[in-house]
Amino acid sequence: MIAKILGFSLRQRAVVLLGAVALLGAGLWSALHLPIDAVPDITGVQVQINTEVPALAAEESEKLVTQPIEQELAGLPGVEELRSITKFGLSQVTLQFKDGTDIFRARQLVTERLAGAMEQLPPGTLPKLAPISTGLGEIFYYSVGWRADATNKPVTELDQLIELSELQTYLIKPLLRTVPGLAEINESGGYRKQFVIQPKPDALAAAGMTFSELAERVAQNVENAGGGIISRGGEQLTIRAVSRVQTVEDIANLPLKFGAGVNPLLVSDVAEVKTGTKFRTGAATLNGREAVIGTTMMLTGENSRTVAQRVKARLAEIQEKLPDGVEIQTQYDRSELVGRTIGTVEKNLLEGALLVVVVLLLLLGNWRAALIVACAIPLAFLFALTGMARFGISGNLMSLGAIDFGLIIDGAVVIVENIVRQLGQRQHQLGRALTAEERAHTVLAASKQVGSPMFFGVLIITVVYIPILALTGIEGKMFHPMALTVMLALGGALVLALTLMPALCSFVLRGNIHEGDNRLIRFAKHIYEPTLNYALKLRRLVVFAAVLLFTASLWLFTRLGAEFVPTLDEGSITAMLYKPVGMSMEESLRTDIEVEDKLLKEFPELTRIFSRIGTSDIATDPMPPNESDVYIFYKPLKEWPKTPGRPTGKAGLREQLEASIKQINTNYNVLFAQPIEMRFNEMLEGTKAELAVKIFGSDYDVLEPLAEQIKLVLEKTPGVAQVEFETEGRTPQLQINVKRDVLRRYNLQAGEINKAVNAALAGQVVGNVVEGNHRHDIVVRMPEALRADDEQIKKLPLRVGENGMLPLGSVVEFTTLRTVEPINRDDGRRRAALMVNLFGASEDLFNLHRFVNLWIFPAHVFRFESLVHFIL
Repeated sequence: MIAKILGFSLRQRAVVLLGAVALLGAGLWSALHLPIDAVPDITGVQVQINTEVPALAAEESEKLVTQPIEQELAGLPGVEELRSITKFGLSQVTLQFKDGTDIFRARQLVTERLAGAMEQLPPGTLPKLAPISTGLGEIFYYSVGWRADATNKPVTELDQLIELSELQTYLIKPLLRTVPGLAEINESGGYRKQFVIQPKPDALAAAGMTFSELAERVAQNVENAGGGIISRGGEQLTIRAVSRVQTVEDIANLPLKFGAGVNPLLVSDVAEVKTGTKFRTGAATLNGREAVIGTTMMLTGENSRTVAQRVKARLAEIQEKLPDGVEIQTQYDRSELVGRTIGTVEKNLLEGALLVVVVLLLLLGNWRAALIVACAIPLAFLFALTGMARFGISGNLMSLGAIDFGLIIDGAVVIVENIVRQLGQRQHQLGRALTAEERAHTVLAASKQVGSPMFFGVLIITVVYIPILALTGIEGKMFHPMALTVMLALGGALVLALTLMPALCSFVLRGNIHEGDNRLIRFAKHIYEPTLNYALKLRRLVVFAAVLLFTASLWLFTRLGAEFVPTLDEGSITAMLYKPVGMSMEESLRTDIEVEDKLLKEFPELTRIFSRIGTSDIATDPMPPNESDVYIFYKPLKEWPKTPGRPTGKAGLREQLEASIKQINTNYNVLFAQPIEMRFNEMLEGTKAELAVKIFGSDYDVLEPLAEQIKLVLEKTPGVAQVEFETEGRTPQLQINVKRDVLRRYNLQAGEINKAVNAALAGQVVGNVVEGNHRHDIVVRMPEALRADDEQIKKLPLRVGENGMLPLGSVVEFTTLRTVEPINRDDGRRRAALMVNLFGASEDLFNLHRFVNLWIFPAHVFRFESLVHFIL
């Protein structure tokens, strides 16, 4: 078969050349349309269910929401992993499906099962599926802010942030959603505007009303109604009853009841009505100031570089529609990382190709033959690009970076070198230049002579990559592109060696052909021949030395560390900042502003910092207020100050950043990663560190001491850089316990207490005000100063019977205790976890079970040395 291919190539040289031109065209088209990314997309098929549970504590949400949803979703076809996190106001359940599962089918199955769980959930609870995106979908961050010279911005910072949030929600977000490839737009920071009714407990009690009764009265005035249609004078009229309140004054003047006087009691008599804001679960800062940060979430399966470029272009269009003084600034653009990564790959490929060409020119001894072989480099590369575009393989660090041009041209070198040798010998035999027919016959004979050995040699190299295709899961997604790209390049090189190389040789290698070694080869042989003679004379010693070297290499191999893949330098740092548990949002915000100010002043290497605190609007990454992700961007290394004591690299910068943050508060814990790296870890294992040590059980009083013991062992393990608790400490909680005997005495139901606590403290949404396309909730709740005062809470009026009133404090008692929050669960079981970062590859983690008697399962997540589980 090989002989027939060679014969056809020399008989139909024009067809072969046309095929090469067609390959050139197809390859260039593929290069322009090839999806480009920094690393392979290893995201699995993931479905996330977020359920807002307003006002409920974490334990209540776990019992009433998380557990019923987990039980209903258990056993869903194709699910490999089920994990959840429950915190105040939120329950999140995440399902990881088998590779190859259709994401839309998976979401349909989840939706069907959720319908069965709805009956068990508290009234008004509505589980929602998260956008069709993953943690790696956060490809573009931007900030919305006022320019320093803006003259039309509101006076107070609060009003400025409210207006920025309004712009983000009602202008920027809808326009940005139309970008192809985006699933959703998330938001961190700012304030949501509300119309707040703040009753005064004393005035409300004096009027003989409860909080829930006030809320019911207001709720009767927040809707318009329709009366159908009527015919009048030959015309058809629609009927509309306009009764919805529109302003603060409308709400304040609503009548509640008649008191002792002629005029009715108004809302303004028992409460203060004003424009306020919604309780926040998250915030954002930028360079030491509170900010509004938008996050674009890419649709699963899209190309991050292409979508990020579309987002950037659309934001430039949106900027023209914003009010004067407001600007959108890019804070993180994934396409820049992709560009830098691919630039590095392109540089390495170009340098590698040039190096191979130089070596060919030096060693083949014939510049025309060297150029013929060099033609195989771009054409084989374009063949690989064509196959990648056809099979949907993205060009990235793993796929394109694996191409070895020296390997690719092996077959071409063998064919062309033998053709040159045979042509030279034939010309020497005849003593003249060869005719075209003689040249073609010699080329064919020379090609057939080495065709079969060359074919099987390249085939064997290609077959070596086939076992990589058997990898599954994360490993498969990471290494399949590499193996397929190399196999495509080798396949293309093999076809070119059997077709184009002989055809080009028959055209180009005319005239006198010098056959013999050049100076470089003669010099190499001059050194090699005596060395070979000595080796043959001392063959026992040589064999012994080889065996000894091999044995030593085996010993050295056992001492090497291990890691999944080397870490990609993304050009930025993510610091996961863990402050004391129970810290309020206001204090956490103040702390992050202080951290950013301090770091920017002390480190001229940095360009900007932004932070996301707590939970964003779409809870893809639910964090408590004491946790924040700090994104740190720095200048190119060559621009860093060279003064003594300054960091000289990224590792040194991390160390000094951590030391600086610890100066603010030694109780702050910091884990460092990079944006993509952090999302990989979080998405695949539910934690943001390289290694997760998970301890399962039902009682946190047992889990936490055990985690402390394991932490002490890990900190002494070589190769371990950082060990931190996923959640350290417990959150304070004010618990209101009813006095059952008092309830019986007054014939009072616990539901009345729940209504009072919910309406007064959590706030009760009674309707909304519509202003154009803006919608703002009307909320009844106590003033913030009174909500924080136990004595004022005890004055909350309760309805007893039809006309009786009773203060809350007479039927309840307050207790302050500490509880675990958030509550993490894997496969339906509670867990505690330790987050571990490594200095680099470390073999000691594989032997960790010797110290703590843990079960160690094979590594199955990105860059995890091992995944350690202890099951109670």
